[in-house]
Amino acid sequence: MEQGNYSVGLDIGTTKIVAIIGRENEYGKIEVLGTGRSKSLGVHRGVVNNITQTISSIQQAVEQAELNSGLKIGSVVVGIAGQHIRSLHHSDYITRPNSEEVIDNDDLDKLCNQVYKLVMLPGEEIIHVLPQEYKVDGQAEVKEPVGMYGGRLEANFHVVVGQVSSIKNVGRCIKSAGLNLGNITLEPLASADAVLSQEEKEAGVALIDIGGGTTDLAIFKDGIIRHTSVIPFGGNVITEDIKEGCSIIEKQAELLKIKFGSAWPGENKDNEIVSIPGLRGREPKEITLKNLSKIIHARVVEIVEQVYVEIKNYGHEEQKKKLIAGIVLTGGGSQLKHLKQLVEYITGMDTRIGYPNEHLAGDSDEEVASPLYATAVGLLMNALEAQKKNQVVEQEEMLEEEVLVGQEHDMGAKTNTVSQTERKSIFDKWSEKLKDFLDNAE
Repeated sequence: MEQGNYSVGLDIGTTKIVAIIGRENEYGKIEVLGTGRSKSLGVHRGVVNNITQTISSIQQAVEQAELNSGLKIGSVVVGIAGQHIRSLHHSDYITRPNSEEVIDNDDLDKLCNQVYKLVMLPGEEIIHVLPQEYKVDGQAEVKEPVGMYGGRLEANFHVVVGQVSSIKNVGRCIKSAGLNLGNITLEPLASADAVLSQEEKEAGVALIDIGGGTTDLAIFKDGIIRHTSVIPFGGNVITEDIKEGCSIIEKQAELLKIKFGSAWPGENKDNEIVSIPGLRGREPKEITLKNLSKIIHARVVEIVEQVYVEIKNYGHEEQKKKLIAGIVLTGGGSQLKHLKQLVEYITGMDTRIGYPNEHLAGDSDEEVASPLYATAVGLLMNALEAQKKNQVVEQEEMLEEEVLVGQEHDMGAKTNTVSQTERKSIFDKWSEKLKDFLDNAE
């Protein structure tokens, strides 16, 4: 198979680890070349708590993806979630030395870099700085200040913060599995890239990604991310409850949930019964589906209500901040029967299930278009995006070098470095910081 430009997204989840290799086809859609998934051991509520097990799970998923595609995996883009993630709002400004000059990307970079210097709680580190809207000399609600004149450039930022040790542990797992860490992205942002359309982001939408260990929330309005949050509950607590409530082993509880589970107890008749084989020589157990869905219902209501509190915290009830497109559910937990109806009932908002097929090529595997793979597809998109940026920069550098060959050597070197730094986006700068940070941590 020809090599081409391909990238890899690696989703390290609580229940599964997924590696997806893909590239962009000529229509700008993503062609999936290979996938691998393995059971995730050593991750609890989105946080790595057993490095050795996580490394071997990553290696399994990666090997499977390599076998599937016949390609070699080098660098990966990884998602980060977990209960240590929090987000805050921050405003900052810079005063420009010359207000007669046009505002350019350098000014925006300078402003963003200033936010990275914010003093965090001990052991915390800034993962993303996402500008929301800008103010130029007091003129508010400027979406794109580049090209405007002004002395004072101000912006509101959505800052995502995580625990240094958790980020380091993810980095160490990737390194020990023989891979390079390309980038780290907040998982709700990756899932949002994969399942939301631009119209939904404009109208206002809340993306709820129900995973095994965590439920991630990302809220968009006017095309900009407004709120993110990670709630430390997911599908696993439902399984746990079924296990306790029906006194059965976890494997059986998981199967029951997937095959017969429903979030709406009214659905099942009283006489519907499932029989479960007993453990070695014991009598089989009989469980009524009504009881099963009562257990599931109680737990799901709890998760949805917590998410709804976050949506209210963002300010959904104000007219100006109303989320017109409602809620999109994705992740493995979104496949629970009647969940959509329950969420609509609790929140009173329109709800749909989000499939990551928005950006996938038409002939993609059915399986990849399942909500289970939303985060992995989003991470792959992120990887391809970063790769494209790098290629543009490299091409421009090559052109520059050709132009500079004729010029005086040290002058040339100077201009070349200047233009290179100009082009590095905030995101690349951040990844570099993170890479240095991880290397020093070794």
